[in-house]
Amino acid sequence: MLRVVVMVSGGGTNLQAVIDGVTNGTITNTEIVGVISNNKNAYALERAKNHDIPARCISPKDFPSREEFNRELLAGVDAYQPDLIVLAGFLVVIPEEMIQKYRNRIINIHPSLIPAFCGTGYYGLKVHEAALSRGVKVVGATVHFVDEGTDTGPIILQKAVNVEQGDTPEMLQRRVMEQAEWIIMPRAIDLIANGKVTVQDGRTIVEI
Repeated sequence: MLRVVVMVSGGGTNLQAVIDGVTNGTITNTEIVGVISNNKNAYALERAKNHDIPARCISPKDFPSREEFNRELLAGVDAYQPDLIVLAGFLVVIPEEMIQKYRNRIINIHPSLIPAFCGTGYYGLKVHEAALSRGVKVVGATVHFVDEGTDTGPIILQKAVNVEQGDTPEMLQRRVMEQAEWIIMPRAIDLIANGKVTVQDGRTIVEI
């Protein structure tokens, strides 16, 4: 059974997609053992509570230094003894010590087809604003492993979504969530839980 910790900063729609996937059997051989947020007001914590999933807030604001926060964050994650860490809209830089300890066991969802519209400064609505400003016709989402770079880890799954006439950033964000993010994140977890994702020479081999 794959032990999963989900880390999230906001509303937790991707967390809900993972919870639903475990509940309805789309995600097999998996249990969500904990939820961590850096935001005490994150609705994601309520989602966890509603499904009897242990959850806690670990915020940089509560520590005198980033080093102390990083230590507490890693300790908080370790306490759940996870096999996989899922970043579902977690807007805090992951400590290097955590990346090293959980190498190829941390995955992230990014709302673009990497390598487009990714890296430093590209998060949330900013991704969709940039895509519309550039005039692209196809966007999407990517699930990838986390390494020391920003959105640079090995790619696991991607799914394309068409841009439609008259789209606003908010409309595009919603469509990418519904048609890509909420589909490929649960799928990636299921593949990992069933031993169908390996990393070789910095690239993934995915058995689908």
